[in-house]
Amino acid sequence: MLELSHGDDAAAVNALRSAVMRLSRRLKHQRVDESLSPTEMSVLGTLARCGTATPGELARKEHVQPPSMTRIVALLEAKGLVRLEGHPDDRRQKVVTQTEQAESMLDESRRRRNVWLAELAKDLSEDEWARLRAAAPVLEKLAHL
Repeated sequence: MLELSHGDDAAAVNALRSAVMRLSRRLKHQRVDESLSPTEMSVLGTLARCGTATPGELARKEHVQPPSMTRIVALLEAKGLVRLEGHPDDRRQKVVTQTEQAESMLDESRRRRNVWLAELAKDLSEDEWARLRAAAPVLEKLAHL
């Protein structure tokens, strides 16, 4: 584990954690479909980014146990948001693919959240925008480690 020996590093990590958590909670309120859990939305987002995946691969990417992912996939399938199809190389496995309905829903959700976030950030200075643009790839990396 990383030791935060420098007080400024510890303060920065604390401020980052707090800000990311508050912003995440606020963004969650901008959802298009309130009937989906944050985990279900995350699975759909993973499928959109990574393409077709087995339930086991999704479980690893989402950091949940395989039985939990099986239940999540079943719920998404029942809602018409994913399809289960035979694996092309292993007949014992299934692959999960998002449907057009899921893609449309995700597009609208992203659009709504982007509009909300842009409105929130409109009062940032040019220097703050420059720092935000520079930080975005680092935050993206942290989100996917």
